[in-house]
Amino acid sequence: MNRAAAVFRSRYRLGEFVFQLALALILLAIAAIMILPMLYVIAVSFTHAEAYVPNRLILWPKKWSIDAYRFVLAGPGFLNAFRASLFLTVVGTPLKLLVVASFAYALSKQDLPGRTPMLSMVLFTMLFGAGLIPNYLLIKNLGLINSWWALILPSFPDAWSLMVLKSFFQSLPPELEDAAQIDGSSELGIFFRIILPLSKAPLAAFGLFFAVGFWNTYFSAILYLNDAEKWPLQVMLQQVVMLSQIESFLDPGLVADLKLMKVIPPETVKMATVTIVIAPILMVYPFLQKYFAKGVLLGSVKG
Repeated sequence: MNRAAAVFRSRYRLGEFVFQLALALILLAIAAIMILPMLYVIAVSFTHAEAYVPNRLILWPKKWSIDAYRFVLAGPGFLNAFRASLFLTVVGTPLKLLVVASFAYALSKQDLPGRTPMLSMVLFTMLFGAGLIPNYLLIKNLGLINSWWALILPSFPDAWSLMVLKSFFQSLPPELEDAAQIDGSSELGIFFRIILPLSKAPLAAFGLFFAVGFWNTYFSAILYLNDAEKWPLQVMLQQVVMLSQIESFLDPGLVADLKLMKVIPPETVKMATVTIVIAPILMVYPFLQKYFAKGVLLGSVKG
């Protein structure tokens, strides 16, 4: 019996080792599929024009250069696009988060008048949409065409995030609000001083989702913005990468070295543009990831 048990344990350990090894190899392959294209984009963007070879995999530049970044950052086209994306993200994210959180908190109250019809309307928007033409006519009648607010205001009614936050607010202990009301706190005071601090984890998560959504705004900008100076970065990126209209976003009078426009390979300019567009989100995410864990711990302790 002891020998049979030992053989069974050894086979079990061998099988577990093989399984863990296979799982590690699969995860490494998935990581490589995700990381290698990003390394290629970054490497090409920093490759010197003399060392660049078309249609060749480059993971480490043989000769470094920042000419592609100088080329992209030289003209007003990129600055205007960056300003548009920054406005959409910095202004739209907190406003949308405030609207969704406040509406979700109101719907979490069982005694709210008209709660059932409002919940029905929210659920209805999750299943059915008005369509492209009615949305465009609505934006046009509101006078928001060619305005950045046409990209911000229509995104506020987010039914899925609203329902998730409503469920989270309902899970908070009602004794906290009762104690605050006994102390004389108003509904707004309870919401801003008690509910929101306890909701840092979901608010941080949805804040990241909203910020990425505003930063990656593309289709709505093409529909509602007629002025190219108001286009966000994603539209500029599409023009540069897909249509190769690099010169349309640059002012030759602002380029320090005019010969650079003729020497630099277009592919390195495209990759530099892609790197610049994705860099802000990549830099912000690690800080928010720490905040997620901290917010979850704070909510679990105080809840």
